[in-house]
Amino acid sequence: MKRIGLIALAAFIGGAAALGGYKWMEHKNDNLLSFADEQKVLFASNAKISSAGAVDFVEAAAAVSPAVVHIKTSYSGSTGRSSSPMDMFDFFGGGGRNIQRAPRAASGSGVILTPDGYIVTNNHVVDNADKIEVILSDRRKVSATVVGKDPNTDLALIKVDATNLPVVKMGNSDNVQIGEWVLAVGFPLDLQTTVTAGIVSAKSRSIGILARDQQQPSEEDFEEYQRTGKMPARAANTSIESYIQTDAAINPGNSGGALVNANGELVGINAAIASQTGTNVGYGFAIPVNLAKKILDDFRKYGAVKRGYIGVTFSTLDADLAERLNVKDNSGLYVNEVLPGSGAAAAGLLKGDIIKKIDGNIIYDSPDLQEKIGRLSPGDKVELTYSRNGQLKDTRVTLKGEGAATNPNVIAKTGASASIEKLGASFAPASTQLKSKYGAKSGVVVTGVEQGKIFDSLDISKGLLVTAVNGRPVNSAKDIEAALPQSRNGMTTITGVTAEGRFTYSF
Repeated sequence: MKRIGLIALAAFIGGAAALGGYKWMEHKNDNLLSFADEQKVLFASNAKISSAGAVDFVEAAAAVSPAVVHIKTSYSGSTGRSSSPMDMFDFFGGGGRNIQRAPRAASGSGVILTPDGYIVTNNHVVDNADKIEVILSDRRKVSATVVGKDPNTDLALIKVDATNLPVVKMGNSDNVQIGEWVLAVGFPLDLQTTVTAGIVSAKSRSIGILARDQQQPSEEDFEEYQRTGKMPARAANTSIESYIQTDAAINPGNSGGALVNANGELVGINAAIASQTGTNVGYGFAIPVNLAKKILDDFRKYGAVKRGYIGVTFSTLDADLAERLNVKDNSGLYVNEVLPGSGAAAAGLLKGDIIKKIDGNIIYDSPDLQEKIGRLSPGDKVELTYSRNGQLKDTRVTLKGEGAATNPNVIAKTGASASIEKLGASFAPASTQLKSKYGAKSGVVVTGVEQGKIFDSLDISKGLLVTAVNGRPVNSAKDIEAALPQSRNGMTTITGVTAEGRFTYSF
């Protein structure tokens, strides 16, 4: 009895220390802990068992369900989200392309990550919403604000003003195995909390849904087509798709909900279905939590994603493509282009090289590379193994920021004056709709920011509307180039507008 009493006392002290440590760190180092580190403190006393778990899902469902929330959004403007499927693959829970429609509402799901109200969901659940409400497990309804969102991964982080909320424990999606049991938890078809079970039927699955959404022609594209008869070249695809595929039943409303293993550990964020009817036919897709961790940490720290890029465009090799390209390899990623100023260019990669491994891991398809790079930041280094003329070579690539590595037309690389180069940003003409929204007569949108340059140091982020430079209206990158030399007293002034109001930067 004495021995049992000592063990119980030790367990109590350990649990109290863990809880006390969390409460102290919550206030002391709130901005220093990643979501993963914060959860290590929350679940410090949990015993670790096999991720395969037991076939009985009662405990897992009971642990997860209170921390999966119902998200309801409303749209007072003219732009909503289509809830009907566009083709075989579709987002569920408000997904689809932007369409003109009357004011409406939509719903989805979310997963609570911290007791103070950080919730992960899908970008397409909250994108363009004028109002976001979260219904908690105790039926409370609270308003939420968007901390950050990223169409390239379809992830978003929202925040509610609440405390002592239940939390889902983050797992390790790298350890998920094909054939493993998983549970999907969410609010399908506007039902209350629903749990379904299935297995992981595939990993690293790319279905092209994010790229399709990115590649839809804009209003400016159609205007140029009407003027010239030619559709402008589309921007480079920067989406990252490496989905966990499951046959657990998921339906409209499950977007942003939890995919958990049999231990109740979060391994994915449900995002899309394969369906010709808009409802479940046996194939659902979830964003791996290991990719989400980095994106969500960036949202909390910066409000946007600080993503690193290799700086190549590529095609996935198979027997047919290898035959057309007249190459002997039929696996790996064939480099179509190396972007100027990118990490790949600095590392010596050339068009025609075939990427075979990243950090020693074999590359079979594009998601094998994209997900691993998607977890990294500008300045991080990766080891690449590639084939050139049948010979394997190794190189180390330092990832560059989005501007330099994804768009060869970045202002900083155009050879213009030194002042332009120091901005470290790329721009695109603002749409008529965006200018009208903010009451602006001119404007360009910041489409990329290079780490270490002026815009980065001023925290001018991607998506910002710049209306004037040195007092001169700007509608293109050329207008900015012309306006920069017009500074007074050696000071450059950037003027623009955000949802919070107008801003001016001088440097």
